[in-house]
Amino acid sequence: MASLSSIRLELARVAVSPGGDPECGYELVAPLDDAGHLDAAAWRAHRARCTVRRFWRGEAEEQGELLHTRGGRWVFSYPPGTEDDEPIFRMDRHSFSPGEYVSITEHDGVTRPFRVVSVTG
Repeated sequence: MASLSSIRLELARVAVSPGGDPECGYELVAPLDDAGHLDAAAWRAHRARCTVRRFWRGEAEEQGELLHTRGGRWVFSYPPGTEDDEPIFRMDRHSFSPGEYVSITEHDGVTRPFRVVSVTG
C-alpha cells in the first residue's frame, strides 16, 4: 500500500506572473504509488489524513481535503458544500515528481498551471 506524501505545488508561469509565484499554491498530503501517481485504494484507507492547504498572496489560507469522487475525479474540497471544490485536470495520470506540472481549476473557474516543487514522505 502507498504511503502518504507531502506535496507542494506553486503557481507556474501565467500572464500576470511570467516567472510563476512561490507565494501562490497548494500543500497537500496524499498517497502516492511507486511511480508517483495518486493511489485511490490507499486514499480510501487514509482518507481522513488526505488534506490540502491553499495559500495565496493577499488572501486568507484555506484548509480542505483531497477527495476522490465516484466518477473517478480528484478534487480539493473546502467546507461547506461543493461550490468551491477545485477539480484537478487528469490528476490520476500525473506523476507527482519535482518539476512536473498540474492544472487546477480554481474557485474563480480559471484553470491555472502549478509546478510540483517538492515531494516528501
